[in-house]
Amino acid sequence: MAKLPLNARYTCVYALPPCQVVELRGIYKVEVYPIELLLVQHSDMDTPHTAQFSRTDSIDLVSRTAQEQFLVSPQEETRLWVKNAEGSFERLWNTRVTVLDAALNSGQLVIMETRSKDGTWPSKQPRAVSSTSKEDENFQGQPGICGLTNLGNTCFMNSALQCLSNVPQLTEYFLKNRYLEELNFCNPLGMKGEIAEAYADLVKQAWSGHHRSIVPNVFKTKVGHFASQFLGYQQHDSQELLSFLLDGLHEDLNRVKKKEYVELCDAAGRPDHEVAQEAWQNHKRRNDSVIVDTFHGLFKSTLVCPDCGNVSVTFDPFCYLSVPLPVSHKRVMEVFFVSMDPRRKPEQHRLVVPKKGKISDLCVALAKHTGVSPERMMVADVFSHRFYKIYQLEESLSSILDRDDIFIYEVSGRSSISENTREDVVLPIYLRERTPARDYNNSYYGLMLFGHPLLVSVPRDRLSWDALYHILLYRLSRYVTRPSSDDEDDGDEKDMEGKNSIPKPGNMAGGSSHNPGPEQAGPSSGVAGGSRAPVNNSPGPSHWPQRARRKHLFTLQTVNSNGTSDRSNFNEDTHAQPYIAIDWEPEMKKRYYDEVEAEGYVKHDCVGYVLKKAPVRLQECIELFTTVETLEKENPWYCPSCKQHQLATKKLDLWTLPETLIIHLKRFSYTKFSREKLDTLVEFPIRDLDFSEFVIKPQNESAPELYKYDLIAVSNHYGGLRDGHYTTFACNKDSGQWHYFDDSSVSPVSENQIESKAAYVLFYQRQDVARRLQSKPQPGSSDPPAPPTCESLPKSESMDVN
Repeated sequence: MAKLPLNARYTCVYALPPCQVVELRGIYKVEVYPIELLLVQHSDMDTPHTAQFSRTDSIDLVSRTAQEQFLVSPQEETRLWVKNAEGSFERLWNTRVTVLDAALNSGQLVIMETRSKDGTWPSKQPRAVSSTSKEDENFQGQPGICGLTNLGNTCFMNSALQCLSNVPQLTEYFLKNRYLEELNFCNPLGMKGEIAEAYADLVKQAWSGHHRSIVPNVFKTKVGHFASQFLGYQQHDSQELLSFLLDGLHEDLNRVKKKEYVELCDAAGRPDHEVAQEAWQNHKRRNDSVIVDTFHGLFKSTLVCPDCGNVSVTFDPFCYLSVPLPVSHKRVMEVFFVSMDPRRKPEQHRLVVPKKGKISDLCVALAKHTGVSPERMMVADVFSHRFYKIYQLEESLSSILDRDDIFIYEVSGRSSISENTREDVVLPIYLRERTPARDYNNSYYGLMLFGHPLLVSVPRDRLSWDALYHILLYRLSRYVTRPSSDDEDDGDEKDMEGKNSIPKPGNMAGGSSHNPGPEQAGPSSGVAGGSRAPVNNSPGPSHWPQRARRKHLFTLQTVNSNGTSDRSNFNEDTHAQPYIAIDWEPEMKKRYYDEVEAEGYVKHDCVGYVLKKAPVRLQECIELFTTVETLEKENPWYCPSCKQHQLATKKLDLWTLPETLIIHLKRFSYTKFSREKLDTLVEFPIRDLDFSEFVIKPQNESAPELYKYDLIAVSNHYGGLRDGHYTTFACNKDSGQWHYFDDSSVSPVSENQIESKAAYVLFYQRQDVARRLQSKPQPGSSDPPAPPTCESLPKSESMDVN
């Protein structure tokens, strides 16, 4: 027993040996009773082994003791569980803590679990294993060629995981259990090591060679636990999941246990290499992990104040490059042109207009095809048989979506839908069918919209129901059959006598009510001019009658903009726009209205025109990324010289590049007015992507491979903004063969199949790293690894699990 100092505080307890003297917080104590733990194997819980440990012994010592007792090789991966007083089992995550810190007591049961050959833990076998055949249990395939089951809109997660799993140095890091020594359980920014362990389990299963596909439900649960945006089964972005995963792995594996405060310093005129070295050292003082070693590079950021000219230079680390795609300034829009000539069917046109143009630009483009002046056009969005919106010429085209049904109507050059100073007024016209209700007496009739609405120019001096009826009858003449004289003479004429004109001052006196045929059509309205009686030159909507009169084929009724309710009165002071509904009786509609002809249209020759999007090179995207840009109003920069927020110019340059470079193609464009996915084909090289022209740091001429990269994985996105599907192309690190991963389905592909419009996230590996990894001998083989080739695997290795 060691000699105790006389001036120290201690407690002497008489006991039988053995006893130990331990020092805790400067106080000497005599440990009399060591902790006795019951060690068992997961496969044999009924045969415990008793072992004694000091309270200062680490959990790692407990694990090694259990391995020795149960003859488990140190190379095999194990983990410990402890049974608590309630009978449940808790995982001993941190093996570096002591028995005392782990709160273990004598008599507690500690279970050692050994990872299976297929990479799974016996305590968490996938449910699907119980239903697999014996042939599947004995499956042995190429390590890494393993699909991931789609749990429900989790293809984005599967794609990101497959890309990351095929980064050679990161996968080797997990397969060789180097992560166990660097798990950081006390990082407040981390996930207590749980994300790292969940990812390690996936990697070990996928690269065991014993699975055709695995179910990543445990990993999905962990991700949703630490990132609530990924809870549930909604579709997400693979790049967003990848960003979270890289950050989570970094913090879980951060070698810096206690982060110190580091003040960011501006260049202040110092040389770039000095400022860059200082920035990288400061970054490593707080962030040091395998993720930093593999994926982190360094930017040079230059900000210039537009007022005082102050230049601010900083160096910032990055984990991936989000590069923009060159955006076309043109847009293709499909519209339907409705002529004033009722004999012409609506024409479908495909127009090329400025993406940031106005409605007037759309009319100008259409005028080149039709010969109709843009001043005689009105643009409307038609939805569900009604006008969703009628546009003004100065409105932006960005408010029109590609899925909108846009109709452009020819109107009189003297027409306006809102100004009362014009000679003609444009009336929105709806078509409705009267349908009997289902009540017992059929006393109520419902009205349903049908067909395409119209915009009709009507002279102000002909605003009578009788004249409007004949104008509309002429405009509908292509698909509405005119009744014969016998059909018209049904006794209604006597009832309508004297009731066809509008009761207002200066009403038509002796005005013609004859059918204005096309031979009498005038230029202002496209209908018969006839004899016009003098009327009030500025009739307002309040002069319209309260009720429309039934006449001949249909009746007319003033309605609201939705066409769903009658408006018997209009307020002249508010200049409310009158909407007119043509109401059809079912029998009259069936007899005189030709629905097939009404829905007919023709395609203009321009519809066959396709705006070809020229492919862009990946180098062009990187050049665009390093181009000088002006900060937006929402994100100004505070100038320390002016003491004000300024819209400074900003330029990003590449200073150093990582071993594995992730390039995110920004295919999803979001603005205030529009959202779109850019399906431009980006041409990217499979080998020898040279970054020497983009890296501004003085280069090592003797090592050109430090700036050349080879492609190792691609995350693809098929579809649009609202829906889509993610897949992966990846090169196996052992065989060099490219494979296509589509959830649980895996199949070999050739290199010429990799480049497509779906490419979204690219993974490149630096050539010097690839050579370094290939130079390492493979386990169990003295032969050098075969060079990567697209024909390495035979066709029989193709897997299509689904």
